[in-house]
Amino acid sequence: MAAMTVQLDMVSAESHIFSGRVAQLQVSGTEGELGVMPGHAALLTSIKPGMARIVKQDGSEEVFYLSGGILEVQPSSISVLADVVLRADEIDEQAAAEAKLRAESAMAGAGADFNYAAAAVELAQAIAQLRVVETIKKNIAR
Repeated sequence: MAAMTVQLDMVSAESHIFSGRVAQLQVSGTEGELGVMPGHAALLTSIKPGMARIVKQDGSEEVFYLSGGILEVQPSSISVLADVVLRADEIDEQAAAEAKLRAESAMAGAGADFNYAAAAVELAQAIAQLRVVETIKKNIAR
């Protein structure tokens, strides 16, 4: 028996990253973690920086980093629109660790005119990228 699937299209501002049939999508919404499967109710929500995990039609999994964006679920399709989408193997772990340290240092020495919101976004994105890398390393070690 074939697995039930739904069409997923994942695009960034720069390119079309993924298009295909999936059995499941997991993503971090602004209100919490979301799991979307075929037959899910229609939904439109913003997503925060984090990991997107898809289970493809053949049962294989793929992991992506999303910088944030919009998730739209329709009866026959799912669309993820993000500013930046990276496949897990495209993430520069060292650059993400350096960005995290930069943001933490900037926040620790913040002055009166400090843009806390921008530093918080940079910190959240760096942490999300590092979590994606960590997840991939754990899966490879199995």
